[in-house]
Amino acid sequence: MYQHAFALTFHSFSPHYALSLSNFSTQSPNPLLPNFPPFARVPRLRSSVCLRCRTSAADVSPVRYADGSSSSIGENGGIVVAEKPIDVATLGNLCVDIVLSVHELPPPSRGERKALMDELSLSPPDKKYWEAGGNCNMAIAAARLGLQCVAIGHVGDEIYGEFLLDVLHEEGIGTVALDGGTNAKDSSSYRDTLICWVLVDPLQRHGFCSRADFKEEPAFSWITDLSDEVKMAIRQSKVLFCNGYDFDDFSPSFIMSTIDYASKVGTAIFFDPGPRGKSLSKGTPDERKALAHFLRMSDVLLLTSEEAEGLTGIRNPVKAGQEILRNGKGTKWVIVKMGAKGSILVTKSSVSVAPAFKVEVIDTVGCGDSFVAAIALGYIRNIPLVNTLTIANAVGAATAMGCGAGRNVAKRQQVMDLMKASKLNDEEKFFEQLLAENSESPRFNLLSKKKIRKDGSSKQEIETISMEKVVSELLPELEFKRCCVKASS
Repeated sequence: MYQHAFALTFHSFSPHYALSLSNFSTQSPNPLLPNFPPFARVPRLRSSVCLRCRTSAADVSPVRYADGSSSSIGENGGIVVAEKPIDVATLGNLCVDIVLSVHELPPPSRGERKALMDELSLSPPDKKYWEAGGNCNMAIAAARLGLQCVAIGHVGDEIYGEFLLDVLHEEGIGTVALDGGTNAKDSSSYRDTLICWVLVDPLQRHGFCSRADFKEEPAFSWITDLSDEVKMAIRQSKVLFCNGYDFDDFSPSFIMSTIDYASKVGTAIFFDPGPRGKSLSKGTPDERKALAHFLRMSDVLLLTSEEAEGLTGIRNPVKAGQEILRNGKGTKWVIVKMGAKGSILVTKSSVSVAPAFKVEVIDTVGCGDSFVAAIALGYIRNIPLVNTLTIANAVGAATAMGCGAGRNVAKRQQVMDLMKASKLNDEEKFFEQLLAENSESPRFNLLSKKKIRKDGSSKQEIETISMEKVVSELLPELEFKRCCVKASS
């Protein structure tokens, strides 16, 4: 994931730095989605719709999940009937990133930084410096892969909010507003869209600053209840995606009640703690409790190797994933992102491994969010596990080749081109070491250029899968989306 906007930090990046962010999202009508009340001043939606297979919520067949099971739901939360026309809903973490060049980074003094932010906020900079941030990255990448998406969150009724909604709607993403009702603060600043000021000095170091830096409580702590519209959106979604930055938006109790509701109505929970995971694990008792609840209740957990080690104390990524699986209530997948080495997907019965694509990295901002979008695609469409990792690696790599997040995340054609080129990092030695260190794992699925030899005494079942086979299976899945065109509703 990218660096978050809520703490002022300094980094050295490539001159091609794109955007930083704080995540957040919203929702509006889509021809394939339920008729949710939109945010204030929502424009007409231009949605990505297949005109030959247009359907309504009532026409959607029961959901079958990636593990082969199907579930259905009733109005009272009983598992009765499943009509889930939405593929992915994202929870919170929406913001607008504004990237500006400055002569020097903000001073460390809290008061001076606050004064600088207030000065920057006096008048909006040119829109060419604006970009959608946070969970918009995941939603945009998912929509470009052909998934029906909605973003649930809070956006203010001002120019920044309008911009964010316009970007989401241009990408065919619906929005559903979280409404704090009578609990909302009187001050209008509490209802404003969250802005992340990304300040870049001549040495390409970056400072991040937002109003959340100067609040002890979450930015939208006044949001305490799920409205009927939000419940409907969650209920009609196959996947609810959350990440660690949700804790900067909402109270731990609100987050816990939301994931409990998603679990109750049969919506799969995806959770990526990101860099916030470390601070949450050492946070307040309520934050630690909520983090533990996420780790227990999530269907799919996404972690870097460092995050997996930090949560379990186990350096071996496979064993760390297996430990997390054992402690989860209904956890089906644990995905460990290994950077240039690739990624690992651990289930109770197998371990799947795919090396990363060999690309020229320009900017890693938004790569983790793009990766998650492809994992959701594989989970929802029941794509084979190694294939799912491969397309996720390709989407992350395609984003890294560009400049920034938001509308700059991977496009479907870029992903297809990468897979056709099939240039993978050479990680055969890493694979062999992984097999040797996890000889007790019964089954390994490996994306590899050549057959991997195993120890003669090992009882492991190893399947080596060629890139040619994976590409031949994945390309039709992506090329089919070419029948989807921009349409106006």
